[in-house]
Amino acid sequence: MALTITGGNKMLEQKDLELIAEIMAKTIEPLKSDVKKVQLTLENETNKKIGFIADGHLDLKVRRLKNRIEEIA
Repeated sequence: MALTITGGNKMLEQKDLELIAEIMAKTIEPLKSDVKKVQLTLENETNKKIGFIADGHLDLKVRRLKNRIEEIA
């Protein structure tokens, strides 16, 4: 990467900035994809767990209702 020196300041040339931007874009895209995959996996697992809890809660409510009906009958 070439540096231009002007008045003691080091400045990147436009082509260097473009190269950095290209490298960053190529690096960030796969990371975005990986993050999205992790996010979807977490959502799927969380939704499954919530479903299990809801099913258990519903089963408990049904059992309690059946017990109350048997007590009344």
